[in-house]
Amino acid sequence: MAKNKKKPNKNKIKVPPSKRNLLWVIGIFAVLLGMIVVQLVLRVIVQGPENAKKAARQWGMTTGIRAQRGEIQDRNGTVLASSYTTYQVCANPRAISEDDRERVAYYLATLLDEDPAKILIKISNTDKQQVRIKSQVERSIINQLSGLQMGRSISFYADVKRSYPEGNHFSQILGFTNVDGEGQSGVELDFNSYLSGINGYVQTQTDRDNKPIPNAREEYVDAVPGANVILTADTGLQNIAEAIAEECHTVNKAKTVQVYLWNVQSGETYAMTSYPSYDPNDPPREEAKTLLEMARNRIVADTYEPGSTFKIITLAAALDSGAITMNTRFNCTGSLSIKGQRIKCWKPGGHGSQSLAEAVQNSCNCAFMAMALKMGKDTFYEYIYAFGMGTKTELGLSGETSGSVTHKKYIRDSDLARIGFGQSISMTGMQLAMAASAAVNGGELLKPWIVAEIVSQSGEVMLQNYRTPIRRVITPQTSKLVRELLQGVVEHGSGRNAAVPGYTVSGKTGTAQKYEDDGSVSSTRLIASFIGFAPATDPFLGCLIIVDEPQIPVVFGSTVAAPYVQMVLARALAYMGIQPDNETKRVLVPNLYGLTISEARRELNRYGLRSVYLESESDAGATVHKQIPAAGNYVVADSPVILFSAWTSFLAEEEEIQYTTMPNLINDSRLNALDKMKAAGLIMDYDPNNCAGKITTTQYPTGTRLPVGTVVSVVFSGVPLN
Repeated sequence: MAKNKKKPNKNKIKVPPSKRNLLWVIGIFAVLLGMIVVQLVLRVIVQGPENAKKAARQWGMTTGIRAQRGEIQDRNGTVLASSYTTYQVCANPRAISEDDRERVAYYLATLLDEDPAKILIKISNTDKQQVRIKSQVERSIINQLSGLQMGRSISFYADVKRSYPEGNHFSQILGFTNVDGEGQSGVELDFNSYLSGINGYVQTQTDRDNKPIPNAREEYVDAVPGANVILTADTGLQNIAEAIAEECHTVNKAKTVQVYLWNVQSGETYAMTSYPSYDPNDPPREEAKTLLEMARNRIVADTYEPGSTFKIITLAAALDSGAITMNTRFNCTGSLSIKGQRIKCWKPGGHGSQSLAEAVQNSCNCAFMAMALKMGKDTFYEYIYAFGMGTKTELGLSGETSGSVTHKKYIRDSDLARIGFGQSISMTGMQLAMAASAAVNGGELLKPWIVAEIVSQSGEVMLQNYRTPIRRVITPQTSKLVRELLQGVVEHGSGRNAAVPGYTVSGKTGTAQKYEDDGSVSSTRLIASFIGFAPATDPFLGCLIIVDEPQIPVVFGSTVAAPYVQMVLARALAYMGIQPDNETKRVLVPNLYGLTISEARRELNRYGLRSVYLESESDAGATVHKQIPAAGNYVVADSPVILFSAWTSFLAEEEEIQYTTMPNLINDSRLNALDKMKAAGLIMDYDPNNCAGKITTTQYPTGTRLPVGTVVSVVFSGVPLN
């Protein structure tokens, strides 16, 4: 059977070969056109902005305009940080011939104090229109570079440099900037977005030789200057804190000294420092470890076991919770046994039977252990957290830490007892300051603040801080009782060295333990501190001084830190014009230099003052080399004066003291006497209401050898001269 043959499709259109070829050509063109369209879309729409930038870089030169950085000011408008005009030095590689590069590199390196090899590499890179050689160059150097007449090889542009008029003062608060003007620490870092402003630029069209094209379009975008940051700090109070921190550090040969001064009622920071410090105008950038240590704001960054200053919190909590009353009595035998564990009081043999007021004045560990145990773990921990322990205070500066509060489920009775007197819990100085403020200011825990407001150059207030209560911790009635008890510490207890003539002062001493690297309690490394408030009856100023690892024979907060709190408060109260609220008798501290310890004690007794000598009692024949408070200061009657002998271990052997001789002022007029005292380097103190006539009596006999700067009291006859 024959095979079925496929019948041809009569409906199929036959395309002539010529038309088929044409269709192929059209198809190919369509594909090519599609590819072209895709490329156009890719290059114009997708890559267009970047290509435009590349093109602009090839035919133009863009020069940045650095925004003027905002100022940092204190509460009174004193400028603490500002910027002034310097210059950027830039090289234009395409305008420097190959034969001329080494010469240009040599001159730039010589005047700019830079490495010539590195400069040569930069100016040899002709792929770039312009390279920066150095920023923040002073005008005098620019004048010298201009005198070399290097033409288009070098360009100069206005730049800014940061200046800190107060030098070392405020260094940890302010921080510093890098060479590009960006904040690196402190307020400069934390408020950099406000201070830095917005940079501008100038874009100029150039030819291949980097020459500006005549009549070409130039784009200019002006810089927006940064805002000004206004602090709550006060330059005068900061200067007081800085000077006393340095003195405390020198006398006690401490590792560091921290001083914090604040408003107890509002939480405003008036002064804050840690010594040693650094000059932000010239920070030791090459010594990174040293710079980090000195720039560290220890009041908010360093945690420690506070020791007895924490007893303020225990006392407030125990009174407010009802665990104790003002009539509660305590018996201290020198230690307390808790489930077989014996915990000692600081005083061997104990304090015996004592009232609550006496226990607070004695800073009796056993009494505060009893308070903690009477409250119990749950109640005491509620107050610990309510007072802000374990959380940051949110002062507004970076680097703040939150301290450490062990979870109560891990706390045994012995641990709770130790927390009662300030061990087994850690915190920052800022946390302690705010917690203690709540205990005496009426019971409110406040948020501390150091930035008052931020104001733009046009006057717009961009940020403003206010008094911010976080929570009520204790009742006003409890707070009043705490104030009274802490006032007793200064008037009758371990805080007598902090008493300020004319003012009521309250406070608490503290001596805290430190730990060795292996976790054991150190027997040689301690932290001494004192926290004080004035006036005690209505607290306004708070002062905390922390002395880390003082190198002295005997370490107590009462002898190491309290005298310096007294100095800060006395000067700060006078500076702020706060009126006295106490009529306590004030006594002028005599000059004891050169007397034996025994003689000095007799002299102090004659003035109605007490003596504290830190060396062995067998050294009573040693001579006085230094005293705190210094001669010429006024203190409250019955205040202690700390005596140091010439061989006291922590005094520097190379310390030099300049001396002068007391001139003869008897029968001199006030003006003549002032001239003589000025010439001798001494300060004359007299009653301005009774300075008529001739001088009849001087504090020191004529010819007495005195340290330069000693204050000498004189008495006038009161009879006007003819």
